[in-house]
Amino acid sequence: MGKFKNIVILTGAGISAESGLATFRAANGLWNNHKVEDVATIEAFQRNPAYVHEFYNDLKKEVLAAKPNAAHQAITRLQKEYPAEVSVITQNVDLLHEKAGNQNVYHIHGQINQAVCLNCGQILETSGDVDTETVCPHCGIGGMMKPNIVFFGENLLYMDKVDELLRRCDLFLSVGTSGVVFPAAAFVQTAKYYGAATYEFNLEATSNNFYFDQHIMGPAGTTLPAFVDEMIKDIKNAD
Repeated sequence: MGKFKNIVILTGAGISAESGLATFRAANGLWNNHKVEDVATIEAFQRNPAYVHEFYNDLKKEVLAAKPNAAHQAITRLQKEYPAEVSVITQNVDLLHEKAGNQNVYHIHGQINQAVCLNCGQILETSGDVDTETVCPHCGIGGMMKPNIVFFGENLLYMDKVDELLRRCDLFLSVGTSGVVFPAAAFVQTAKYYGAATYEFNLEATSNNFYFDQHIMGPAGTTLPAFVDEMIKDIKNAD
């Protein structure tokens, strides 16, 4: 398989599905039985912030109760046992990577356990509810906290760091992502342009499959641990 020095793993909703979390957007356009345009746009938040807060408070309880699965744990093993820099770019707002012990995790769509103050930009970490009465602990202004979730039309987080990682990586793994949401769908193209080997782990091949060298089909909780085992075995045999 070869020796790699900089590994980037992009994860999407598929890696969390085996932990019991619904994928972000179902085929019927609903997210947890809500219209996406009612809970995941800045216009919706401006129109009815109490409704949006209620949605994320309810979702937070479900998400924070979830436990990582074998795919998340495989990433921890790779980071601990394979002699390379391993970074995780995730489109997921859950904390399953962190619960599994993953390091170097970049949540480009935000985190369910955070709120950001629209007055001063301070980020509040909380497992409890946030609403229109919540006071920012930094500036003391109430009613200005927004779920730290990247809504449709907003800029993704950590993109400068992501660009740096994609340019440097020599192995790019895409795990449980549909390959249709941009700009994340183009990450593989960037990595491949700069010379990385590219692997896709999914239940089925995506429309983005042209840029992947290998397609490994099946549940991530089965396929990714097996792949990581092989990588670690190869590097130990090489020594």
